[in-house]
Amino acid sequence: MSITVSVENMASLSSDLFYDILRRLDGATLASAACACAAFSSISKEEKLWENVCCSTWPSTSRDDVKSLISSIGGFKKFYADCFPLIVNKEVPQFTLNDYLDYPEEWTEAEYYGDMDELGNISASDFVSIVDIRYKDKTICSKVLWGIPNANSFNGWFYNCPFRIDLITNSIEEDDQGGEVILSVSDGLPLITSMEKERKDGKLWQDLRDGIRLSWIVVNRKIKQAANVSSWSSLGGQRHWPTDKDFLIRFGSILPAKDILPCQVVECILIMRFRVVHTEGVGSETTLKLTELSMQLGDMEGAHVNGRSSLRVLKEAVSCQRSKNYSEALESCLLYSKVQNELREEKMRNESMIDRLCILGGIAVCITLCYYLC
Repeated sequence: MSITVSVENMASLSSDLFYDILRRLDGATLASAACACAAFSSISKEEKLWENVCCSTWPSTSRDDVKSLISSIGGFKKFYADCFPLIVNKEVPQFTLNDYLDYPEEWTEAEYYGDMDELGNISASDFVSIVDIRYKDKTICSKVLWGIPNANSFNGWFYNCPFRIDLITNSIEEDDQGGEVILSVSDGLPLITSMEKERKDGKLWQDLRDGIRLSWIVVNRKIKQAANVSSWSSLGGQRHWPTDKDFLIRFGSILPAKDILPCQVVECILIMRFRVVHTEGVGSETTLKLTELSMQLGDMEGAHVNGRSSLRVLKEAVSCQRSKNYSEALESCLLYSKVQNELREEKMRNESMIDRLCILGGIAVCITLCYYLC
């Protein structure tokens, strides 16, 4: 027998009961419930509810220093609204190779790389990275990075060299926040008896690619804004690269770079690399170790963006358009990839044409010389 409660009787229910109901909901359901009635709307404004949602979605936000950071930029409700939707960029321009060949005449070095004067109000210390990795709904890694490493000197190499953040590297065996990140059969990995068999069926690779999730939230403390620059689920990857036992998984998003770079948009490239350290055998089981987690920004030609321009791009990224629809975020990544491939093919065609002209020119010179010599 079903029991229903009329709207009139809801008013007599305890607010504590409402609170107990709402604290069990995820973020999307909580936001929907807030529109159901005045009581739910009032209680759903409680920061503690949204703190619980954020800590459940991103375990790294349960740290005291991160809680203080979130409170300083507007609270947990605002943080969830900013970081749960994924970045969507539907304004990927259609570029031709001539747009880049014209660069030396149309763009000065300061215009392309970013005028140092424009960085006066942007500092590497303004940014905080809040990173969480899940595998089959189980959190396997949570990290927080304050500032950007190796960016202390304002006029140093960081601003002119390719931008890169290495959150986890193969050379680091242990760190201050939990040491190695390991995945094993107990976490849900499939059993593999040998790498030869894995090369044939790809069972481990498919399971890892489909099961891993990455959230990389960038917070700008100065302007009090935040955004998730990851695609959440994998955009692709490579098996057995660069060694037989490595699996590279790629995440990212398309960030606006209007008035920053000539291509107007750049790709945020997030790379996660796992290495097989054990296969099934006597006294061991299938085990993977996370050996790399990094961020880079790349332009339409595939070149890495330098530090100066990257800081400006990240500042714009925390206030760009977002959507809760994953397919829209994926569509913008696919559109960027399509335009990038077309540009690459056009470049290859032009280079091939130049090669043919050089060959024909060489043949013509040889024929001319032979004619006059004979």
